[in-house]
Amino acid sequence: MKIRLLIGLFLTFSGCMAPFRVCAQGTGVSLSLDTCMEMALLNSAALKNARLDVLSAKAQKQEALAKYFPQVSVSAFAFAARDPFLEIGIGDIFGNNAFSRNLEYLLQQLSPQLGVNTRYTAMEKGVLATVSAMQPVFAGGRIVNGNRLASLGVEASSLQERISRREIEEEVEKNYWLVVSLEEKRKTIDQVRQLLDNAGKDVRSAFSAGLATEADVMQVALKSNELESNRIQVENGIRLAKMNLFNTVGFDYNPYSEVEMDGLPRLDEVVLTDTLAALLPPQAYYVEEEAVLSIQEEFRLLDLQVEAGRLQKKMALGEALPEIGIGAGYGYNDLLHDGNFNGAVYVMARIPISDWGGNARKMQRYGYQVEKARNDRDFYGRQLLLQIRQLWLDLTASWQQLQVAEESVETARIAMEQLSEHYRAGLVSLSELLQAQSSFRQAADALVDRKIAYRTALQAYQHRVGAASGKARTETGGPKPGSKAETRQG
Repeated sequence: MKIRLLIGLFLTFSGCMAPFRVCAQGTGVSLSLDTCMEMALLNSAALKNARLDVLSAKAQKQEALAKYFPQVSVSAFAFAARDPFLEIGIGDIFGNNAFSRNLEYLLQQLSPQLGVNTRYTAMEKGVLATVSAMQPVFAGGRIVNGNRLASLGVEASSLQERISRREIEEEVEKNYWLVVSLEEKRKTIDQVRQLLDNAGKDVRSAFSAGLATEADVMQVALKSNELESNRIQVENGIRLAKMNLFNTVGFDYNPYSEVEMDGLPRLDEVVLTDTLAALLPPQAYYVEEEAVLSIQEEFRLLDLQVEAGRLQKKMALGEALPEIGIGAGYGYNDLLHDGNFNGAVYVMARIPISDWGGNARKMQRYGYQVEKARNDRDFYGRQLLLQIRQLWLDLTASWQQLQVAEESVETARIAMEQLSEHYRAGLVSLSELLQAQSSFRQAADALVDRKIAYRTALQAYQHRVGAASGKARTETGGPKPGSKAETRQG
């Protein structure tokens, strides 16, 4: 039931993950933990999205960088009106009086001879085209601070990508070692089954000689059936755990043993090569907690949150400061029927007056947010430190439990061997021998669980210490955990 519950939990958490296709040709495929890790990092949708977020942040940084350069624009305008927009007559110039009326009457009489019109019309149709460039000189620091904010966005996205990578690696290792632990338990069942078969031979020989009862023979048969049932259960758990692992890393496989699927390896033919080897004690991996805290991605994100709040406050201040820019333009004008080219240079200055009150409140609001970000950094920094200490305590406790489990296995093995000899000498009953074998199997399974628990605790601690671990191990002269200089530990 424990195995079924564990497998069920893993499948529940992985149910939302889409299967990634990484085809393997042929049969008898071997997968190491490093290979699974590389495949997961290559195929993970979460990591792909995190990388796209980094590219998006870099594009936004380039977008902010463009604010330093002149803003060049080209515009064109053409129109045709039903009536002229501009129409001037004699009365519009001299007013509505006798002189203007007489002058207009006189010009109307002479206009056919002189070729003039008493009314001037313009802007009935026209064309306007310009090219202009505007270079900001001073914008209250908003351009500079905007670029700094964009740089913070790139760093924050990179930190989020590293966090996603760490979470994927932790998930892959957890799923990988679950398969290994179940395979180790299958080996224990096979070992106990061999011992039981040997005991069964002794019982049948004794029964033939009249030294054992039929109940003893049936008791061995029932125990053998129990072991076979447990093996079937473990086999099913291994298959489920493998499918969960392969879906996580994006490895394509054939789940059916009786059906061929385009050369894909069958599930049972895929072998995991990493095993539970001897493990080093926690002291071999210890790193000073101050060094660990300083390289935490989450802690750096808290620093970036404070810095972003400061820059936003400066940008709010820049909105209350004057803006100065210089520009130049050149274009063609044909609005008054005398089309010509012309150019001009100009200076633009904008001084906000009515917005000072609102900008002051905005700066005050950002100031509160900066103070809040500082409080969050201090609080969550202490929480991260507590988490690092808790990981270390879990690691040391797992190691101590592992030592106890190893002693229990050795004790159960010795007791089982002694009871086997005593049974052959007729000093103990068959039930006591079978109970000793069951106790040995339980102790062996518990040892596998403790090794996996220690390996999981070690993985969680090492993922936290990160680069600080490599630095500390180099300074102390020891091998970096997980490096080629040190055999992969479990």
